[in-house]
Amino acid sequence: MRKYLVVIFAFCAFLCSAQGKAGADIPWVTYETENMKTDGTVMGPRYVPFQVETGSSGLRCVKLYSPEQYVEFTATVNANSMVVRYSLPDKKEGGGTSATLGIYINGKLVKHLAISSALSRLYGLYPFTNDPRAGKPRNFYDEIRTMGTMIKKGDIIKIQWEKEQKDDAGYCILDLVDLEEAPPPLKQPVNSLSITSQSFSGKSSPGDYTDAFRRCIAMAIKTGKSVWIPQGTFKITGDILLPSNITIQGAGMWYSTLVGDKALYADVNRRVRLVGDGSHIHLSDFAIMGKLDYRNDSEPNDGIVGSFGTNSTISRIWIEHTKTGMWIENSKHLLVEGCRLRNTIADGINFCVGVAESIIKNCSARGTGDDCFAIWPATFTRQDYQPGKNQIIHCTAQLPFLANGAAIYGGESNKIEYCSFSDISQGSAILISTTFPTEDPDKNIHNNFSGTTVIEDCTIKNSGGFDHTWGWRAAVQICLDKRNISGIQMKNLDIESSLSDGLSVIANDKEGETGMLSSAVLQNIKISTYGIGSKAGHGLWIAKDAHGSLTLLKPKISDIKNDSKNFIIKNKLP
Repeated sequence: MRKYLVVIFAFCAFLCSAQGKAGADIPWVTYETENMKTDGTVMGPRYVPFQVETGSSGLRCVKLYSPEQYVEFTATVNANSMVVRYSLPDKKEGGGTSATLGIYINGKLVKHLAISSALSRLYGLYPFTNDPRAGKPRNFYDEIRTMGTMIKKGDIIKIQWEKEQKDDAGYCILDLVDLEEAPPPLKQPVNSLSITSQSFSGKSSPGDYTDAFRRCIAMAIKTGKSVWIPQGTFKITGDILLPSNITIQGAGMWYSTLVGDKALYADVNRRVRLVGDGSHIHLSDFAIMGKLDYRNDSEPNDGIVGSFGTNSTISRIWIEHTKTGMWIENSKHLLVEGCRLRNTIADGINFCVGVAESIIKNCSARGTGDDCFAIWPATFTRQDYQPGKNQIIHCTAQLPFLANGAAIYGGESNKIEYCSFSDISQGSAILISTTFPTEDPDKNIHNNFSGTTVIEDCTIKNSGGFDHTWGWRAAVQICLDKRNISGIQMKNLDIESSLSDGLSVIANDKEGETGMLSSAVLQNIKISTYGIGSKAGHGLWIAKDAHGSLTLLKPKISDIKNDSKNFIIKNKLP
C-alpha cells in the first residue's frame, strides 16, 4: 500500500508542478542577440511607439551596419532547426529589401539564408498601408526558419550579414535566434490517402496541389479514410473545404508545408485557406505559409477559418503570413493545442461567433498584427452555440505589433490561466474590454460578460504599451467601453516591468454609455516596476471616468491611484 501511496503522491506532485508553470511547453531555446558577442551595435531598450527597439524581444536588438558584421553565441542544446528573427529596411516606395545571412558553425560556413522585408513593414493609421510616406512604422520584423543543420551543445554559432549582388538592404537588425531539436518526420498512417497520389494530382496544374487536396478529401470522406500531407512543400491557391468527419495529418510542422503563391495572393479567392464546415474535423502536424503583406478587414481571413461544429481538434500547426492564424466560429468542444502563430497581419487565434466550451492550450504566438489570442462573441453572422466557458490555458504570447497578448470581449465565464506574456509593447498583456459589439437586440442575442471571467496564475513582463487609439494601456486592463462588466476574478498575477500602469480600470464615459464594474475581486496581485516607458504610471490606476468597484485581497501593489469619484476600492488589505 505504501508503494502505491508514494506513486500517487509523486504523480500529484508532477501534476501540480505542470499546472503551476505559466506559458506553453516550449521545445526551443531562445538566444537574445543583445547578449551575444557582436561587432554590431546593441540598440535599446526604448519604450516609445514606432521604434524598432520597442518591437524587439526584451526591447533590445543588434544592428549590423555593414556586411561581414555578425552576432555569435554558444549553443546550450543540441539542435537541428533554427529560427532567426530579423528586420530589414524598406524601399522608399515600399515593397521591401533583401539580404543574405551566413550561418557558421565553429567557424565553418554551413548555410546561406535569403531574407527579405517584403512581407513586413506597415505604416500610418489603422488599418495601415504599405506606403512608407505615411510614417508611423510598425511590423518591423519577420522570421526565417531553417532545418537540417546539425548543431551540438557547445558549438559556436555565428550569424553574419553577407553581401550578395542581388541584395539591396542598407542594414540588418537581428533580434533573437531559436534553436530546436525537431523530432523526426511522422510516417504515413495506415488507412490514409496522400495528396500526392497520382490519382489525385495527375490532373492538377504543375506544382499546384489545390485540386489534388480537394479530390483527396472527397475520396477520404467516401472511403472513410484520412488525408495525408507528406513531407514537402505544396502550393495551395484556393479554399480547401473541410467537411464533417475528416482527419488531415502531415509529417510534422517542420516537414509538411502548405504555401501560398505570392503572385496570386492579392486575389482573396486564391489564398491558403482551410475552411471548417462540419463537426469532428481533425487537423494536425503541418505548416501554413501565406503571402499576405497588407491588412484589409473587408476581406475574408485566410489561414484556418470557419465552423468546426462539435468535438474537433487543431493540433501542432505552424501558421505564418496569413491575415489571421485561426478565426473560429460556431464551434463547441474544440481543442486547439500545440500550435504556433507567427507574423500574421491580424489576430493569432480568435474564438469569435458562437464558440463555446472550447480550449486554446499550449500554443505560442509571436509577431501577430492584432491580439495574439482573443475571445470575441460577436454577432455579425449566425450563432449556433451560446458562447462562453472557453479557456486560454498554458499559452505564450509575445511581441504583437498591434493590440494585446490575450483579450476577452464578452461571453460567459471565460478563462485565461497559466499563461506567459512578454514584450507586449503595443497594448495590454491581458485586456478585458467591452469595446467590440457583442449584442444583436433584433435577434435577442446578448453576449456581454456574464458568470465569472477568470484570470489566474499568469506572468507578465515588459507589457502595457502605447495603443494607437487608446494611448498608454496598462499591462492588465479592464476597459469599460459602453457596457458594464460584472464578475471578474483575477488571482496570482505577477506583473513586472510595465511600460505604463501595472493594472488599470478605464472607461469611455460618453453620455448614456457609461460602463460599470461590479463583482470584481483581485487577489494576490504582485506588481513591480511600472511606468518605465510612459511619463506617468501607477501600480493600480482607476481612471476618472470609471464607475463601480473592485475588491483587493492580499495585494502586493505599492502605488494605488483612484482618480474616480464614482469608483470604490474595497477591503484593501496589506
